[in-house]
Amino acid sequence: MAHPLEFTGERFVPGTEGEIAHEHWHRYAFARGLVAGKRILDVACGEGYGSALLSEVAESVIGVDIDQATIAHATETYPDRRNLRFAEGSATALPLAPESVDAIVSFETVEHLDAADQKAMIAEFARVLAPGGLVVLSSPNRPEYSDARDYTNPFHRHELDRDELGRLLDGAFPARRWYRQRRYFGSALWAEEDGWTFESFAADGQGSVPSTLPAALYFVVVAARSEADLPPLGPALSLLCDRSDREWQRMEGQAREVLRLDALLHDRDAALDRQTAHIRHLEALVAERDRIVAARDAQLAEASAALASESEAARQTREAARQSREAAAAYQAECGRLERAIAAQERIIAYRQSARWWLALPWLRIRLLWKRIAG
Repeated sequence: MAHPLEFTGERFVPGTEGEIAHEHWHRYAFARGLVAGKRILDVACGEGYGSALLSEVAESVIGVDIDQATIAHATETYPDRRNLRFAEGSATALPLAPESVDAIVSFETVEHLDAADQKAMIAEFARVLAPGGLVVLSSPNRPEYSDARDYTNPFHRHELDRDELGRLLDGAFPARRWYRQRRYFGSALWAEEDGWTFESFAADGQGSVPSTLPAALYFVVVAARSEADLPPLGPALSLLCDRSDREWQRMEGQAREVLRLDALLHDRDAALDRQTAHIRHLEALVAERDRIVAARDAQLAEASAALASESEAARQTREAARQSREAAAAYQAECGRLERAIAAQERIIAYRQSARWWLALPWLRIRLLWKRIAG
């Protein structure tokens, strides 16, 4: 069993939801009525679902894609269609013989090529298409698809507007019928009888007025070499209905999800309001705490200044006391020295006042005189 292809956002694969599904299914459904009973080439067939749809009404279908893994997947996915086969090949070098197919279907291919390669692709279409053959292709309308939406599709190499697409087809396929495609959200009201025409209105809250159909997001072109090769005129309006209303279910699911998220948002806002009130209360407490801290800091600064002043006075007092002690000690030492000197003088005086002194005094004078003479 083939593994599902990854949806890249560009190549449609079955099971993908949203507008890309409606657009792609509608193109193939529209083409089936134009190419029934023919040998068909589906260029850039991708996953192969469209080729399989065409094979239900065609004589044979060949699906060609440039990606080998995609071709292998398509071959494995649709193995029981005897009139369907897949081949690897480029839109600018188709692996087919000249004039080997009666119709070519190629949806959303041309914009993936550079301008020069787009011309080569159309030339290849002309080469492999048999006389009287038909080409059915689609292309995004650049002014609406990209310019009006300010959108850039990273997979597109060269998008075209209506005139540019017409000029591209002019040389090989000058006979054309143009169809416009755009996904539609509105209201459809139709008669049960056959053969009805259609009317269009534009409406808003102010009322409704007759209106033309909206601008094309995509062009679908049925082209041939001559007017005689074009099929008879078909319906002027083609509608595709989602059989299981998957898109409406998806939209309703999204609406329910929006309501759920809105309720969650309301709950979150209420919780934020409660948290905001709590935060404001905490901010008030912090402000009061900061005020108290500032007051305490001022008191502490004053106390520190007073302590510093007292400490300096105490230091000066200690220094004065030390100096006083040193002066007292010096005074006491000096007093002791003077007392010792006085005591010594007193001993000398007492000695000189004794009889012994007076008896020894003549001898002392003689000795001093002798020293002078001898000297």
